[in-house]
Amino acid sequence: MLSKKNPTMKIFLTTLLIFISLSIFAQKKILDHKDLEIWNTIKNKTISSNGEFIMYSLEKGEKDSWLKIKNGTGGLVFEHERSEKGQFTYHSKYALFTLKPWKDSIKELKRSKVKKDDLPKDTLGIYNLNTKSLHKLGNVKSYKTPEKWSGFIAYLLEDIKSVKKEEDTLKPKKKDKKKSGQKVGKENGYHLVLRDLNNTKQDTFKFVTDYVFAEEAKRLAFITSGVDSTVKAGVYVLNLENNNLAQIFDAEKATYSQLNFSETGKNLGFVVDTDTTKVLVRPNQLFHWKEGAIKAQKVLDENNAPNGFRVSSDGKISFSKDESKLYFGLSKPPIVKDTTLLDEEIVNVEVWTYDEPRLYTVQELQVKSDVKKSYLAAIHLNNSNKLIQIGSLAYPDARLGNEGNSELALVSTSLPYELESQWTGNRARDYAIVNTNTGEITKILTKMSGRINISPAGKYAYGYNSVDSTWFAYSLIKKKMTNLTKGEVFYNELNDSPNNPYAYGSLGWSENDASLLIYNRFDIWKFNPDTGLKTKLTNGRENKTVYRYVKLDKEERFVNDKKWILKTFNEVTKNSGYYEFNSKNNTGKQLITGPFSFSTPLKARENNKVIYTKESFIDFPDIIASDLSFKKQNQLSNANPQQKEYNWGTAELVNWTSLDGVELTGMLIKPENFDPSKKYPMIVNFYEKSSDGLFRHKAPSAGRSTINYSFYASRGYLIFNPDINYRIGYPGESALNCVLPGVTSLIDKGFVDKDNIGVQGHSWGGYQIAYLVTKTDIFKAAESGAPVPNMISAYGGIRWWTGLSRQFQYEHTQSRIGGTPWEYPQRYIENSPIFNIDKINTPLLIMHNDADGHVPWYQGIEFFTALRRLGKPSWFLNYNGEPHWPQKIQNRKDFNIRLAQFFDFYLKGAQKPVWMKRGVPAIEKGINQGLELLPVGE
Repeated sequence: MLSKKNPTMKIFLTTLLIFISLSIFAQKKILDHKDLEIWNTIKNKTISSNGEFIMYSLEKGEKDSWLKIKNGTGGLVFEHERSEKGQFTYHSKYALFTLKPWKDSIKELKRSKVKKDDLPKDTLGIYNLNTKSLHKLGNVKSYKTPEKWSGFIAYLLEDIKSVKKEEDTLKPKKKDKKKSGQKVGKENGYHLVLRDLNNTKQDTFKFVTDYVFAEEAKRLAFITSGVDSTVKAGVYVLNLENNNLAQIFDAEKATYSQLNFSETGKNLGFVVDTDTTKVLVRPNQLFHWKEGAIKAQKVLDENNAPNGFRVSSDGKISFSKDESKLYFGLSKPPIVKDTTLLDEEIVNVEVWTYDEPRLYTVQELQVKSDVKKSYLAAIHLNNSNKLIQIGSLAYPDARLGNEGNSELALVSTSLPYELESQWTGNRARDYAIVNTNTGEITKILTKMSGRINISPAGKYAYGYNSVDSTWFAYSLIKKKMTNLTKGEVFYNELNDSPNNPYAYGSLGWSENDASLLIYNRFDIWKFNPDTGLKTKLTNGRENKTVYRYVKLDKEERFVNDKKWILKTFNEVTKNSGYYEFNSKNNTGKQLITGPFSFSTPLKARENNKVIYTKESFIDFPDIIASDLSFKKQNQLSNANPQQKEYNWGTAELVNWTSLDGVELTGMLIKPENFDPSKKYPMIVNFYEKSSDGLFRHKAPSAGRSTINYSFYASRGYLIFNPDINYRIGYPGESALNCVLPGVTSLIDKGFVDKDNIGVQGHSWGGYQIAYLVTKTDIFKAAESGAPVPNMISAYGGIRWWTGLSRQFQYEHTQSRIGGTPWEYPQRYIENSPIFNIDKINTPLLIMHNDADGHVPWYQGIEFFTALRRLGKPSWFLNYNGEPHWPQKIQNRKDFNIRLAQFFDFYLKGAQKPVWMKRGVPAIEKGINQGLELLPVGE
């Protein structure tokens, strides 16, 4: 112990400790591109039903995943390399997961030109949580477990040898054959193994094409193409309570689809096609089996289907909760082509018509779904298999009420409004109700904008009509409409686009459809759906706190009257947390809150144990175990302990006033060793409004389209992310009004190097950057990803991923022009950088890929060729075959390196890379990347 009489020694030791700590801090590493490979992400976290075990996978860069199982205090129970997609069995006795072949081994085999079918297959891991033993089953193609009971697992094998010799292997295996010479494969099926997890006993059923467990009963159904005279082709049901196997349908040659049990396993449905000819219109038949029956019975075929329809092989089969109705799909016969025509005799022409509902490009993308389109129908199993068609050509989309038990179904169509949605961006619908007992149709709602739902008990149609910004409930029994929020603000208060404001949403219904619970900006309100009387449940507006319900039970149909868990978010501080709310007396208490972003908790099915994450710019979202009191918290994972070795950063809110007098908020990221007396280069990066994400963690990664904040902060950059407040008709000017004063306010603080400020953004951000650099020279360098320099030509383009016209975007949504080019020609010109491109003095890097399905890549070309024509320093990156942003890891890495080299050169005086000096000639593409830095002086 130090003596109080020796202050000199105390000062010396204190100084020494400070020196040591500073030395340690000074030795922190700076993030480099190679370091991105050592950062882990947490995937597929899950909690067992008893809450005793937590499972997740750690994925590190391109390396193999590591699966980990831990107990509630963080103790390691089990781990395994190259493993993922973990799940617990229903009663928490086993953990199941997929073991992938070593990635490096797969790469080497591909390099050796090994065929895809001969590459190593996945292995199924079965870990016994009681005995701590692991069993591996090689060459597993797929597996299934029961949803609401346990003890068994069924899996398909690529190879029958894997049944005899269970092993984890990388060696390709030969395919087994029938005695007839037919091969194991998609057409003839694979070998199904049913394994009893409690005693490892198993049965093998060969050449299985489909299989399914009942949700609640111990039943397994499967379809086999047959082995020999002992096991015939057909449909089988296995009762696992008495091990009785029954063949309920047999056919030597048949094609099956939509095999599915009712919830209790007492009913089974499937579609079968037994026609062995090559007729183009397949004669599908619907079959139903009821427990106790020897064989399945045909209930519908082409002879008794509604006129002009047939049984669909693509419409999902399901049963009502009470199992009185079998639901299936009816479809129109396919359009048959003349198979006798030769290729040179076929005319391939696209005929686009001005008034057809869907643009031809949309039709092209939806051909497959159009071919598979089916219309919901019901068979009344207790009423002589009476058929009722629910969906129809007039109302193709159907929703069932009360888990299929309801007498009424809600049907709708968007067809009358699809043409105008091309420019409105809003697909309105007409709604009707169908009596599932009689088939009677009653029209109820016309041209409703916003999706309408049916309440859980099936008593109401309800939703939000965006045209009049009103929530409503329509009684299906009384046929009465009640406007619930007419004239009140239950819509987006901050709407800044020329579109109808969206709603904040609904959290659900109370028991038996007694009340509808709706959100406004901050609070939760309870409405009587018949009278419209309302009650405010929370008091968030007073302190700018948003309350939102957490659905802890995924099967919850009604919001119960017990204690709720709510997530909270304060719009001013950006703090979040969890709140306990007593819905009986409308009181509550904050359980946990702080300067973090909290995830939605995952709750164990059998008790109140939960796992969740909390994160900030500094704190990685590691897994935390607790219960619903959130008093005791155990951190279970430590995914990235190496972070403490690196110079990181901090995030804070900054405030300023826009040029048009609006108070604004943004984020400022500073290096960890920030010194306010120094001047730092700064990159401005933005997209709409981002400040609500202040406490989101930014792990180092090779991003698709934007700078990585922790990476650039570690390398000595400031990052400024300003929120943008838009004025309709002037999106470019709005960005200018918000960004420039934000930048100058930071310059005034004295720590920004005003001569070394860059700007970077993608898509909508890329457009705004293209606009900004035509109006200001404050930026020394800019990267503009997938930009739109010409709103006039872009207005008439196509969003190729959806086939939609881009018109609605400019008239009503993000581009915010508010009308057509012929209504507001000056707005289109003023907001288009192309008309002021000669004013640009900022060096530009542009990325725009040739498979972009969001923004036509000719916009990027238009931008670059104009810059090139004017001799403006500019570079264009096109990652061949990539969409709106690079998806392949090698391309993402390449983009991040070039982006950093670009900004380092202009903002930090680093050496210029070869690609910026001379490009990468086409003859060298894919060979020389030009990433090397030029010698000093060049």
